[in-house]
Amino acid sequence: MPTTIDKYAYYQNSVQSPDVDSQFLQRVYTSLRGKEPVTLREDFCAAFALCCEWAKLGSDKKAIGVDLDEEPLEYGKKNYLSQLTPAQQKRVTVLPQNVLSPDMPHADIIAALNFSFMGFKTRPLLKKYFENAYKTLNADGLLIIDCFGGPASMEPNESESEYDDFSYFWDQDTFDPITNEGMFYIHYQPKGKKKIEKVFTYDWRLWGIPELKDLMDEVGFKNVHFYWEGTDEDGEGDGNYTKTNKGENCDSWVAYVVGEK
Repeated sequence: MPTTIDKYAYYQNSVQSPDVDSQFLQRVYTSLRGKEPVTLREDFCAAFALCCEWAKLGSDKKAIGVDLDEEPLEYGKKNYLSQLTPAQQKRVTVLPQNVLSPDMPHADIIAALNFSFMGFKTRPLLKKYFENAYKTLNADGLLIIDCFGGPASMEPNESESEYDDFSYFWDQDTFDPITNEGMFYIHYQPKGKKKIEKVFTYDWRLWGIPELKDLMDEVGFKNVHFYWEGTDEDGEGDGNYTKTNKGENCDSWVAYVVGEK
C-alpha cells in the first residue's frame, strides 16, 4: 500500500513560518508608513495559514485569503481557521477567486508569497496582476512579494533538509535560459519509509529583481524597496531580512520586493 501523508502539514512544517511572516509584514508596513496596518490580503493563499496568524496579531486585524484551488482552502478551514477563537475567525475571509479579478477586496497589505506569482510567465500577465494589486490597495498600501535566484537556481539540483519525522527535498529539475522557465518539485520522505516524489509541482518563470521593479514602477508604485536575507556562521540564509539597495552575489538567495502605493 502506498504511503500517504498530510501534505499541507508537511509543507507548513518545512516551508512556511506563518507566525514569523505575519510579524515581518507588519514590521515592514509600520517602518515604511509609520502606522499599523489593519487588513492583509493573501493572494495565492492555499491553506491560508498566514491569514490565520495575521488575525492573532490584534483585535483589529482582518485577513482575506484568495485562491482558485478549493482543496487547500478547505484544508485551511478545517485545520487552521478552526483553531482560532470565534472572534478571530470572524476577521478571516476566504475567497475561491482569481487574483486577476477586477472586484478584488481592498487591503493595506497585499502579499503574494512562496514565489506564487512566478506562475505568471509573461510580462503582460504579470503586469496585469501588479496593476490589479495597485488598484485594490488602500491608500498607503504595500504590495509585498518574495523571489529567489542565483546561479544554483538555474541548474538541475536537489537539496535535502531533515526534520524530526521526515525529510524535505527541493528539486530544481529543469531550467531554460532563453525563457527563464523551470520545473520545480517538492518531495517528502517520512522517517523509515519510501520517498514520495512530486508532492508539489511548480511550473515557474524566474523573475529578476530589476524586472519586478520595472513593472512596479510602470504600474504606478511610487517607491520599490528590497529586503535581503542575512547569512549565518555557515554562510546559509538565516531567515532575517534587512532593507537594502545592494544584494550579495551568492549561489542562492531569497529576497522580498515591496511596492509602495
